[in-house]
Amino acid sequence: MSPDDERLRRWRLALGGAPDADGTGYGLSGDDVAVDAALGALYDSTGDGTPVQRGAGLGASAPRVARWLGDIRKYFPSTVVQVMQADAIERLNLTRLLLEPEMLDAVEPDVHLVGTLLSLNRVMPDKSKRAARKVVAKVVAELERRVAQPTRTALSGALNRAARTSRPRHHDIDWDKTIRANLKHYQVEHRTVVPERLIGYGRRAQSVQRDIVLCVDQSGSMAASVVYSGVFAAVLASMRSLKTSLVVFDTAVVDLTDRLADPVDVLFGTQLGGGTDINRAIAYGQQLITRPRDTVFVLISDLYEGGVRDEMLRRVAAMTASGVQVITLLSLSDEGAPDYDHDNAAALAALGVPAFACTPDVFPELMAAAIERRDLRSIIERTRS
Repeated sequence: MSPDDERLRRWRLALGGAPDADGTGYGLSGDDVAVDAALGALYDSTGDGTPVQRGAGLGASAPRVARWLGDIRKYFPSTVVQVMQADAIERLNLTRLLLEPEMLDAVEPDVHLVGTLLSLNRVMPDKSKRAARKVVAKVVAELERRVAQPTRTALSGALNRAARTSRPRHHDIDWDKTIRANLKHYQVEHRTVVPERLIGYGRRAQSVQRDIVLCVDQSGSMAASVVYSGVFAAVLASMRSLKTSLVVFDTAVVDLTDRLADPVDVLFGTQLGGGTDINRAIAYGQQLITRPRDTVFVLISDLYEGGVRDEMLRRVAAMTASGVQVITLLSLSDEGAPDYDHDNAAALAALGVPAFACTPDVFPELMAAAIERRDLRSIIERTRS
């Protein structure tokens, strides 16, 4: 196929339209017909699912939607499939059909789909819930693979940054400093460094060194943040040097700390949607603080307060005055800062608690800096750039 034909083909698939009405003059054949039909079923219909032009649209039939999901997985890469699934849920109101186990077997799991499933948790029948757990477990496993090791590495380094030792255990060796210190012992014939002196971190006692309290807004707009928070909380809870608590809230407060051994259980313990009472959640979180100067309190919320705003700010001020390291994240996701309450963000900043969005990749570094009580400004500026 010539470059001009390929360009026309792509325009034809992008623009859609009935034959001879799209302006490209390019006719489709073979698999392109099926690709065009899959795109048309989603994007040639109005927001309420009413078909236009080609008479497409997914309709209300679960088998038909399942076939469509299979088609898009066949013809598009997984990243595109995830975008199309999210668009289908929004444009064609497929939320109800996600209660069908057959549908859940056909979807491409991702963070946004998990958020949608969690919002349906309360109305999901048992058969669907079993299928949904498989979807959630697959996404959680992938997220843990992505974030667990960087988190443990960053926080272990922060916790054990104390005295260096020349006789470290294998897991405590600082390989970068060891190699630098032994470059003069480079063996040309073997093309390697023979370390005569090992440098590593002195291992502190295995007692708890820091308390971490994650306080997570579970209103509907925070779905992706809830998913990431649950996974990170489980990773943090696996570190013996940390005491990790996880609290989620809307107008009620739920302590999920006892579920942290299984992040899937954590996520199914949330109830996305509802109002927001940040003050009530912070009040509960304060009860968990027994060592203020050794505690990092992380509030993850868009800061739209339905409770008592002035009391919320007084509580935050009291925590910081007692020595608690307080961090406010407008989101913990790859999506950037959501819509948030700018007045409350400014009020918190005036208390020395800036509010900013954080991606999952930056979160381990942020927590390490907080544990060491380093200045967070450079990290915050990077997240805003």
